[in-house]
Amino acid sequence: MHDLEIIHPGHARGGFRFALFDFDGTLSLIRQGWQGIMIPMMVEILLGLGTGEREAEIEACVREFVERLTGKQTIYQMAQLAEEVEKRGGKPLEALAYKRLYHDRLWKRIEHRVTGLKNGSIDPTEMMVPGSVALLQALKALGLSIFLASGTDVAYVKDECAALGLTRYFDGGVYGALDDHRSFSKKMIIERIYREHNLRGHELLGFGDGYVEIENTREAGGIAVGVATDEVGRTNVDPWKRNRLIQAGADVIIPHYRSHEAIIAYLFP
Repeated sequence: MHDLEIIHPGHARGGFRFALFDFDGTLSLIRQGWQGIMIPMMVEILLGLGTGEREAEIEACVREFVERLTGKQTIYQMAQLAEEVEKRGGKPLEALAYKRLYHDRLWKRIEHRVTGLKNGSIDPTEMMVPGSVALLQALKALGLSIFLASGTDVAYVKDECAALGLTRYFDGGVYGALDDHRSFSKKMIIERIYREHNLRGHELLGFGDGYVEIENTREAGGIAVGVATDEVGRTNVDPWKRNRLIQAGADVIIPHYRSHEAIIAYLFP
């Protein structure tokens, strides 16, 4: 089937009432390239401790935990950084302080994108996974309630979602990370949807490019669609994402939503 890779052929199809989307990399490409900000920042901090480790060793260590924790709230990556500083005999900052430092650097990279979207000089389709709007419209037309849950801070998610013109599709709400990271997780949002709407397992459809939302959707009994977009070329599957999403339990893998009609026809036979 064009652009659809079916990983678990026997999964439930149709009968969905709710859809849950991750944001960065699943719909929005505003933050494309964030790893190129986070990893060098962490390497710089750890190198500065003067432990005699080679830069390549430190980078391999940082890349491993940044990639492993992708999809969780950013604070978890920063907490791991603090732990790595301590391990090497340094005195770490609070994880929240590292997160603010990272956000300041990332903002320098993406500010012009957000500004351009707001003033109309950048076409929103350039900053989204191809076919996002068409897929969201099709799900709404089928009567699904749609939620957004992101590991990025909720204020940024709401702002960037509005800049892309997507807010109206999320009648189920837009959720993101909070300073008190214990009061938000994708798992908590999913559990709440099930509880408040008397959902049965297979009535939830989850879309995401990170292992967290895929794993959480599957644990709840929902059907998980892994969005393995190559965020730079926006055409092909990113092999690293694909493998990770399959490991997390994705039922289906797609490269983007260009074939949204085929995706809908498959999921709603």
